[in-house]
Amino acid sequence: MTGFLIKKTLFDLWDNLFKIALLNLGFTLSAAFFLFLPSLLAPVPPLAAAAVPLGLFWVFVYLAAAAGTVKTLADYGSFGAGDFFRCLKGALPAGAVLGFFACLIWVTANLGIPFYLALNSPPGLLLAALSFWILLSALLTLQFFPAVRARLDPRTGRALKKSFLIFIDNPGFCFFSLASILFLSVLSILCLLLIPGPVGILLYLDEALRLRLLKYDWLEANPGADRRKIPWDTLLAEDREKTGNRSFKSFIFPWKE
Repeated sequence: MTGFLIKKTLFDLWDNLFKIALLNLGFTLSAAFFLFLPSLLAPVPPLAAAAVPLGLFWVFVYLAAAAGTVKTLADYGSFGAGDFFRCLKGALPAGAVLGFFACLIWVTANLGIPFYLALNSPPGLLLAALSFWILLSALLTLQFFPAVRARLDPRTGRALKKSFLIFIDNPGFCFFSLASILFLSVLSILCLLLIPGPVGILLYLDEALRLRLLKYDWLEANPGADRRKIPWDTLLAEDREKTGNRSFKSFIFPWKE
């Protein structure tokens, strides 16, 4: 499944390169606006202070809306600007939740764990280790939250619960996805956040979730089956046929085929 996931994500990313780059550009410009807004509002300290949480909230609302927008690409469809703005309407609760957990993770990583380690005692070391594993579990769970909310359940609480269940049932898959996100993040920075960028990463996560859900459809249809022996070749047959294969020439110069 992993090889096909990478292949399909690459194809969908390439086929929608301009649209994804535009969404990434919108994210970068809006995030930069709120980044510099506090300095512009420095003469009015209350407004400058309010700009920070407002900017953080907007960043995660944008990402939640983008996740709902790119879902159609994983389903072999397309999207337009209107689709993004429709997704934006319902992204406020998800943005608030993502912003809250992002702040919590940042505080834990930058303040909590160093504080416990500085105690230089067995209880401090134990609390630091516990904080680390809680932080890692939160990252492994939350990485799929935007895709789960867009694909499975728009209700924030239920989407969080389902994201956690996916992590519990597929820890190896979630670790691989998190490692892939780190790689794609480095690549995005090198490409000035345009490709794959945060939207391309969201596309990858939605592709991963959609393919992983085929496992549960199969288990539901075969209740007595061995969960450790999922027939991925059979489950992915239709998707492989739809995705097809491309030569390097047709991939780079499709108009010459």
